[in-house]
Amino acid sequence: MILAAGRGERMRPLTDTIPKPLLKVAGDYLIAHHLHALVAAGISEIVINHAWLGKQIEQALGDGRRYGAQIHYSAEGDVGLETAGGIKRALPLLGGAPFLVVNGDVWSDYQFATLPAEPAGAAHLVLVDNPLFHPAGDFALQDNRVQCDGEPKLTFSGIGLYRPELFDDLPDGRTPLAPLLRAAMDRGEVSGEHYRGGWMDVGTPERLEALERQLSSRR
Repeated sequence: MILAAGRGERMRPLTDTIPKPLLKVAGDYLIAHHLHALVAAGISEIVINHAWLGKQIEQALGDGRRYGAQIHYSAEGDVGLETAGGIKRALPLLGGAPFLVVNGDVWSDYQFATLPAEPAGAAHLVLVDNPLFHPAGDFALQDNRVQCDGEPKLTFSGIGLYRPELFDDLPDGRTPLAPLLRAAMDRGEVSGEHYRGGWMDVGTPERLEALERQLSSRR
């Protein structure tokens, strides 16, 4: 599942008329970089949720055939249901097996094929070094277990593997993911890994420009 329902407030005015996943970097939609990487890893059944200007996403990507994928859409209206609420809404499309979720507004060269087939517990998170704009990090990683407390802290990349049961008791509606994950961490049910490769949260026009320069220098 690619999370693509955010309003993109920090990216305004670019996102006043274009949904953030359709902003272009290195000649392609930001969300298309995920599609190519997922298909390269053998993942072709993909769910995309959307809210603000979501119909533009459906029109741009279609059924996914040209990417070698089959895309299903989970529409949330104009406001969106936040991360956990969006996943909960999409569960009927995701099936009963563990599933991968990636934030649509991050870029990474992480190889999705390296993820475990399923999490050891309720979830498996990919953590990265703390970026300059988030120096305090999110979670600690000790013996491949993600914990709320501890040092050093790392940043959640927005890439995670989840069992659908994690969302069983979640009510429908707007709900963030972090409290759900923290509760699972307290139960010792979240494993993780530290990825040291390329990653960027593309949350502002400045970071979008920085990613463009980075990818252009690679070409």
